[in-house]
Amino acid sequence: MALKIRNRTKTICITSGKGGVGKTTVVSNMAYALALRGKRVLIFDGDLGMANVDIMFGVKPDGNILDVLHGEKEIDQVLVPLAPNIALIPGGSGVVELSRLNAFERRSLLDAVSTLDYHYDYLLIDTAPGIADNVLYLNSASQVSSVIITPDPSSLADSYALIKVLHQEYKENNFSIICNQVRDETEGLQLFNRFNDVVNRFLSIGLDYWGALPMDNLYRKSTQNQRLIMKHEPQSEAAKYLLQISRQLESSLEKQQDKAGLQFFWEQVVGVA
Repeated sequence: MALKIRNRTKTICITSGKGGVGKTTVVSNMAYALALRGKRVLIFDGDLGMANVDIMFGVKPDGNILDVLHGEKEIDQVLVPLAPNIALIPGGSGVVELSRLNAFERRSLLDAVSTLDYHYDYLLIDTAPGIADNVLYLNSASQVSSVIITPDPSSLADSYALIKVLHQEYKENNFSIICNQVRDETEGLQLFNRFNDVVNRFLSIGLDYWGALPMDNLYRKSTQNQRLIMKHEPQSEAAKYLLQISRQLESSLEKQQDKAGLQFFWEQVVGVA
């Protein structure tokens, strides 16, 4: 009997052009949805100074990735179990240092994270909003950048700016869109089509549609209270939409063969060619 070879970890950045679009809520609930489907998920909280994935799961990290770099802890000592099949690499407020590492620190980090590559099916990176350098590094190192947009005109303008910079400066072509805070699925699809038309008109790249998340009262309250709707209200409409999006994520990533693995991701982030 042939041995089953595990696929390397697939890396996805969940990002946005502006804050307040519900990015961390989506990341946390998508991780939970994937875990319910038997997938092993690692979350990296890359939202500098505003790291709050741990709050969504009701845990308190005892360290972060910089402790590994400084030789104070091993990688498995900073990993935080969040739920069955889900773990977190806390980024803390000093992730910006990742772009300023010396050769020894870079190699130490790569050696540490390389041991995790076959332990997880997906790495979900929760970035800060906008086009700061650390956001661009994380997105360009991932297999796919999934941009969350809302009907707010500033969300659309800023998301377009993010995609434009990543495409023109980093030669990125793989983007997916999640439409959040819409009235219903129809509005979500209309929002995507409108945004896709603008992007195609000026950038000549296509976008994948991963789905919409209508903002009903239950989802709104869950978001405001920083509770996982996938965990506490799994039969809700929002939970069903999140499951659909997680399936779309799986389907899309199956087609992505380039930029594979945690090692490659971190090599790009810390600048090791």
